[in-house]
Amino acid sequence: MLPFEKEYVEKENNNLIKIRKEFLDFLDKNIPKNKNGGYDFSTNPTLDAKEVYEKFFKLDYQARKLRALLNQTYNLKAE
Repeated sequence: MLPFEKEYVEKENNNLIKIRKEFLDFLDKNIPKNKNGGYDFSTNPTLDAKEVYEKFFKLDYQARKLRALLNQTYNLKAE
């Protein structure tokens, strides 16, 4: 028996995907793209550092939460 129900892990994974999309949408909104579709930092876009940190922290927290679930569920050794 696994320590976490599949539905719970799926919910947390979907939450990670949602938060990642929100972070990338924020970058897309605030940083121009170059002709290859990548971010163009040549114009030195100014971003609100607090807002960037808050969005990244949310993404990082969810990734660490999911990582812990997977490590426990599958007896993985964290590096």
